[in-house]
Amino acid sequence: MKLRTPLMAVLALAFSSFVLSPVSAAEVPEGFRPLFNGTDLTGWHGMPHYDPRDLGKMPADARDKQIAEWTADAKMHWSVDGDELVNDGHGAYLTTDEEFTDYELLIDYKTVAKADSGIYLKANPQVQIWDYTDNEKFGIGSDKGSGGLWNNSAGAAGKDPAELADKPFGEWNSFKIRQIGARTSIWLNGKHVVDHAIMENYYDRPAPLFVKGPICLQTHGGEIRWRNIAIREIPAEEANTILADSLADGFETIFNGTDLTGWAGASENYEVVDGAIRCKDGHGGILHTTDEYANFVVRLEFKVPPSGNNGLAIRTDGTGDPAYAAMCELQVLDSEHSNYAKLDARQYHGSAYGMIPAARGFQRPAETWNFQEVTIDGSKVKVELNGNVILNGDLATVTEYMANSPHPGKERTSGFFGFAGHSDPVSFRNVKIKVLP
Repeated sequence: MKLRTPLMAVLALAFSSFVLSPVSAAEVPEGFRPLFNGTDLTGWHGMPHYDPRDLGKMPADARDKQIAEWTADAKMHWSVDGDELVNDGHGAYLTTDEEFTDYELLIDYKTVAKADSGIYLKANPQVQIWDYTDNEKFGIGSDKGSGGLWNNSAGAAGKDPAELADKPFGEWNSFKIRQIGARTSIWLNGKHVVDHAIMENYYDRPAPLFVKGPICLQTHGGEIRWRNIAIREIPAEEANTILADSLADGFETIFNGTDLTGWAGASENYEVVDGAIRCKDGHGGILHTTDEYANFVVRLEFKVPPSGNNGLAIRTDGTGDPAYAAMCELQVLDSEHSNYAKLDARQYHGSAYGMIPAARGFQRPAETWNFQEVTIDGSKVKVELNGNVILNGDLATVTEYMANSPHPGKERTSGFFGFAGHSDPVSFRNVKIKVLP
C-alpha cells in the first residue's frame, strides 16, 4: 500500500505562527499544555465534516482559501465566554491547527437537551456526545450515553460506551481520551467507557486510522460549551508500555531478558544486549522458540538500525528460508530507508513476505523501539504496529506471489516462532505469547 500523506500536514505552515496565552499551573495538570488560551480562537480554524485527504490534494492557494472560508463561518457561530468556548449549534467545527499522533486529551463540555455533538480524533469521527434522554434516538444508541466511538461498525469494540456516565443537563462533563495509534481509551466523568478499542477509519474502512491529525469539536443541534482543554503528547517508550499492558491477560513471557534459555536454532548468531535479543552484525539465520505453536498472539518490541532487515518466522520448522518454508515471514525492515525505495509492496515492514502487503507509514524512525502484535489464527494473519492494524489477511486466499515464487510452507498449521536474521543488528525485547484455541 502507498504511504499516506499525514492528514493535515498542509496546515502546519499556514498556522505555525500561533502562540498560546499562558494558563496557570492550577488549571492545567502537570505534563499537559492548554489548547485553548481562554481569550480567543488562536490556534484553531474551521472545518466541517470533510475528508482531510481531499483537503491535502488541493493546490496550496485553493486550500488556504477553503480554510479561510470555513474559519470565517466558524467565527459566526463560536464565541468565548470567560474561560469557555461556546458554539450555538451551527457552523463549521472548531479544529486545532496542530496535528497529534499519540496523546492524552482532557476536555470538559456542557450541552443542552436534543443537542448532538462529538470529538473528532485525527480528523476522524468521533467520540459521541448526545442527549441520553432523547428517546427519538434510542434506536441508534443515545440511551447508552456519550463517550462511544459511534462511527465504528455495528458490534465493533468501543462503538457503545461500557456504561452510562453522562451527568444531568446543566452540569459539566469531563473527558479523558487516550489515543495511541488507532487504539482509543475513553474515560467520561471518571468512568472507563471505552477500553483500548480500535477506532475505525471512517473515510477508508479497510485502512488504518490516519497516522496523525487534528482534534475537531463537532457541533450541531444545540448549544455546547467547552473548557479546560489540554493535551499531553505520549512519547514512544510510554506508548509501547501502554500497548503492552492493555488487554494483557493470558500472555506469557518467552524471553527472560538475560540469556537465550528457551530458544534454539542459530543461537550462536544472536546475543543478548541491554535486555534485548540482537542479531549479530554480519550474521543471520533463524533463532526460534523450543516450543511449537499453532494459533497464538505474540507481542514484542523491535528496533532496527538504519537500513536494518530481519523478520518474524511464523510456524517454522527451523530450516530453510522462512519466507517460503515457514507459514510466512513477516518482514521487519527499515522500510523508509532509501535502500528500499523500489521494493515490491509485499516486501515492506509487516508484510507477509511475497504474499500480502502491509500498510506503510506507521513505523517509527530507525533506532526507535516499536511495539508490534501479531495474531495467527488458522490461515489468518493480523499485524498491529504501534496501535495500528497494518495487515489483516488470509493466506489461504493468496494466489499471486511475488516473482511467481511458490510458498509451500504457507499450509503449515503449527511450528516454532522465531526471528529470521539477515546480517543486520536488529533487536527484539519484551517478547510475550498468548496461545489461542
